[in-house]
Amino acid sequence: MSSPIQSIRGMHDVLPEHSALWQQLENSVRDIVQSYGYREIRMPIVESTDLFCRSIGEVTDIVEKEMYTFADRNGDSLTLRPEGTASCVRACVQHGLLHNQQQRLWYMGPMFRHERPQKGRYRQFHQVGVETFGMNGPDIDAELILMTARIWKKLGLKNIRLELNTLGSNAARVAYREVLVAYLSAHRDVLDEDSLRRLDSNPLRILDSKNPFMQSLIESAPKMMDHLDDESRQHFEQLKSILDAAGVAYNINPRLVRGLDYYCKTVFEWVSDNLGAQGTVCAGGRYDGLVEQLGGRATTAAGFAMGIERLLALLEEQGCKHEDYADVFVVMQGEAAQTQGMLLAERIRDAWPALKLQTNCGGGSFKSQIKKADKSNATIALILGDDEIRQNRVAVKHLREQMDQILVEQKDVVSALATWLKKNPE
Repeated sequence: MSSPIQSIRGMHDVLPEHSALWQQLENSVRDIVQSYGYREIRMPIVESTDLFCRSIGEVTDIVEKEMYTFADRNGDSLTLRPEGTASCVRACVQHGLLHNQQQRLWYMGPMFRHERPQKGRYRQFHQVGVETFGMNGPDIDAELILMTARIWKKLGLKNIRLELNTLGSNAARVAYREVLVAYLSAHRDVLDEDSLRRLDSNPLRILDSKNPFMQSLIESAPKMMDHLDDESRQHFEQLKSILDAAGVAYNINPRLVRGLDYYCKTVFEWVSDNLGAQGTVCAGGRYDGLVEQLGGRATTAAGFAMGIERLLALLEEQGCKHEDYADVFVVMQGEAAQTQGMLLAERIRDAWPALKLQTNCGGGSFKSQIKKADKSNATIALILGDDEIRQNRVAVKHLREQMDQILVEQKDVVSALATWLKKNPE
C-alpha cells in the first residue's frame, strides 16, 4: 500500500471545525466594505509574469525570490498571483473601468509566495483587498483607514495600532532618493549584501531592513518627512486632520516604506504585537503611478490588503471561537419515518430557508441518532417513529434545556420552532 499524499508545505487545508470562523470573518468584512459602496471584482489566480515584474518591481524579494513562476505549454511565462493590486489594475485597464470614472472595488481570495513557512506566513495565503481609482484627495485615504478601523470594531479585535507615513509625491520621492543614496553611499562599509544590491535600484527598501547591525545607520538616515514638497505635506496634514477628528489614533513611522515599488504619498499598516514577527494584519496606501505603469491612462489610486490567516490567528489568540451548529436535527426511526422525515425537513426548509436543519442519514438506533443530534450542537431534535407517523405528529426534544418532550402536529412545526428557537423564519 502506497503512502498517502500530503498537502504541499506551506499550503494548508481549512478543516470544517475551523471554517466557521473563516466564514464569520469573511462575512463581517464583506458586509462592511459593501456598506461603504464598494463592489466586488474577481480576477484570475494566474497572470502573465510581466504584470508583477512591471508593477511590484524586479528588484524586490517577491519577484526575485518568492513568485511561483512557470512556463505553460505555449512557452508563455505565467505566475500564481503574489498579491492582488496589480491584477485588479490590469482588469480595470483591460475592461475600460477607469476612463472618466471613479471606482471602489474589493476582492477576496488566495495569493501565493514561496516563503519560509512560519506562524502567520504561508505559501498559499488569503487576502481581502480594497482598491479605489480616480480620487486624488486625502479623503479617500482616510476612508480606507476608517473602514479598516470599523472592521476591527465589528470583529472585536483589540490591541491593533495604526502606523502611518508618507512617501511624498513621485517628484518628491525622486529628490529624496538622491539625498538618501548620497547618505548611504558614504556608509557603504556598514551596508549588508542586500542593501548594497538595492542601493542603486531600490534604496528606500534599505530603510525597512531588519539587520540589527544597520539599525543605527538607518535611524540616522535623512527622513522623507523633511523632504516633502508642499502638495505632499498638505495632503498628509489633511489626512491626519480627518483621522484626528474621527478619533483614530496613529503613530507616525518614518521607516514605514512598504515592500512594493508602486506606493507614493500615504502608506499605512495596522500592526499587532500579539503575533510575533508577523505582526502586520493590514497594509496599504496610495499608488498614483501604477495604472499608467501598466499601460492605462494616468489615474490616481489607493487601496489596502488584509491577511485573513493573520486576522484569524489574532481572533483565536484573543479567545474568539465560532462553532458551526445545526438549529434542528431530525431523528427518523424506521422506513416510513425515513421518508416522512425527509419530506418534513424539506417543507421546513421551504418555509424557513435560513434555518440550519440536519437530517439523520445512514440509519442507526434511536440512541445513536440522539447522540448525533447532540453532537451537531442542535437546539432541538424532531423525532419521527412509527407512533408519530400514525398520529401525523412529531416528537420534540429540547437538547439544551430541561424541558419535557412533547408531541406537535406536523402542520404546526414551523410556527412552533420559531417560538422555541426565539427567532423568525427568514
